[in-house]
Amino acid sequence: MHERPFFPSRQQPTSGMRAQRRDTKLLAPETKHYDSREKWEVSGMESNARSGKGMAPMGETIMHELKTLFLAGTLATGILVPAAQAQTVREESVRGHVSYLAGETLKGRESASPDEAMAAAYVGAAFRGYGLQPAPGMQGYTQPIDIVRLRLDGAPVLTAGGAAIDKPLLFASAGQPAQGKLVLYAGNDPKALPAADVVMLTGKEGSPLRLAGAVDPSRTRLVIIRATPEVRDYYQRIGGAPRLPRYFKGRQPTPRPNVVALDDAAFDKLAAQEGTDVSLTLPGLVEETRVTTNAIGYLPGTDPKAGVILLSAHLDHLGVRPDGKVMYGANDDASGTTAVLELAQALASGKRNKRGILFVAYGSEEAGGFGARWFAEHPPVPLSDIVANLEFEMIGAQDPKLPAGTMMMTGFERSTFGETLKAHGALVTADPYPEQDFFRRSDNYALALQGVVAHTVSGWAVIPSYHTPEDTVANLDTAFMTRAIQSLVAPLRSLANSNAKPEWKEGGRPSE
Repeated sequence: MHERPFFPSRQQPTSGMRAQRRDTKLLAPETKHYDSREKWEVSGMESNARSGKGMAPMGETIMHELKTLFLAGTLATGILVPAAQAQTVREESVRGHVSYLAGETLKGRESASPDEAMAAAYVGAAFRGYGLQPAPGMQGYTQPIDIVRLRLDGAPVLTAGGAAIDKPLLFASAGQPAQGKLVLYAGNDPKALPAADVVMLTGKEGSPLRLAGAVDPSRTRLVIIRATPEVRDYYQRIGGAPRLPRYFKGRQPTPRPNVVALDDAAFDKLAAQEGTDVSLTLPGLVEETRVTTNAIGYLPGTDPKAGVILLSAHLDHLGVRPDGKVMYGANDDASGTTAVLELAQALASGKRNKRGILFVAYGSEEAGGFGARWFAEHPPVPLSDIVANLEFEMIGAQDPKLPAGTMMMTGFERSTFGETLKAHGALVTADPYPEQDFFRRSDNYALALQGVVAHTVSGWAVIPSYHTPEDTVANLDTAFMTRAIQSLVAPLRSLANSNAKPEWKEGGRPSE
């Protein structure tokens, strides 16, 4: 699940749109191309890849081959199970999937990395083993997507009046230098923020991150905040590295200001210099092309006109932090991917359903929802044919606020979907944390913006291990996961064999 963003949500510009850009010269970044597609065909699975020009270094290619051979052996003994054996969800199967996805081999499944691609290969091979077909228009079970990202190999340099400021913590950046006269702002109303190139937030009320996120990048290039414990904790939760632009290849990045945090001494010293010239430069900026991967399987229905149900989760997590700690992401979201796998196996068993079902595991959710957004722009079936989308996110622990065994559904009150599932035995209920805006923070939102009735189900969404190295398999409640997933088999099968279609309630469909 996305961290609650301190930047407002903005739609990624399409190929026919250009983001507004300031008259500022960009640093000329070094350009690299990194392709994680070429060695991920498993057990006869063809990737839906285009032929990429940039290839991984030879050592990485050999390692990919070794990993793929290992994976093929794992699949041959553990996943290619006859459908007749898959009538119910078994805890040992749940634990097996999540242990691999959140284990040492995949090193936290960093967005758009070979480890994420390996996870996609695992899921795609499972889909094939369960008897699913490639989605319409696809030749295989994986969908690669080119993403451009910026990476900073040097330390950011912040100066005031020509003198360097010690240890600036670069929180986020547009990948552009910034300079201007320092302006202080002591308020907490985003609408009253001054239009200035460099703004320092000196107010003591509210969250400096939220206020920084409300800054209009067309008016302000650099925001300076105090490095409070909240700020430093958030920095670790987003991976211990600055958030730099990522965007679909061939498009423009979404505009954002640079945000820098300073410790108390440096902050207070700079705050006494209002009007001084402040400059931020980003030496060692590298531009690279990487590939994120969706895994997609399709269970055709008997009536092509009856529509399609979409069940989804995200593959990726945060990988390895700069300090070497692995962010395993067992709950977020190996647990959700496991739910998609278990439901694929269960719903592919027995008599064919009236409606088709798409099973999707998205890449790069943590990096900006790229896999889901690409899917929404390039769906294998018309979006108008998708009856409903149920996303699985962090279902690895019971929320103490909810009845035993029950999951919450984000945006429950927005449509009839949750009520329908609940009436048929699904252990789901309303989201007890509306202030967290979870409905907008998962991959369901990309589909909801297109009109698809799309929601996310979660277990304990505010669990303390969220985005920490403690999100491990050892801290999952696999018995809860198993019961929760099993409770959805019959309701989803019923929906797949009915004419009922969940609908948005008045005012429930999001518009932005």
